Amino acid sequence: MISLLQIRDMVALHGRTDARSLSHQFSAPLPIVEAMLSQLVTMGKLEEVDLSSCLSGGCKQCPETQRCAVKAYQLP
Repeated sequence: MISLLQIRDMVALHGRTDARSLSHQFSAPLPIVEAMLSQLVTMGKLEEVDLSSCLSGGCKQCPETQRCAVKAYQLP
């Protein structure tokens, strides 16, 4: 089981990351990681950043008419 501290530390290590990436790195279900990120935001340990495009800048998975809705997290 992952902890809030592990999630916060991984975000600090990467500078900015998203829930899907953290879920993959920890081999944890995405809903659990999202709930933990939400709790960390509520506690003021992380802040949520809305990005208008993919983190990589070259997303090929989204249809061209649909913008990606990626939420990233970083330290405040």
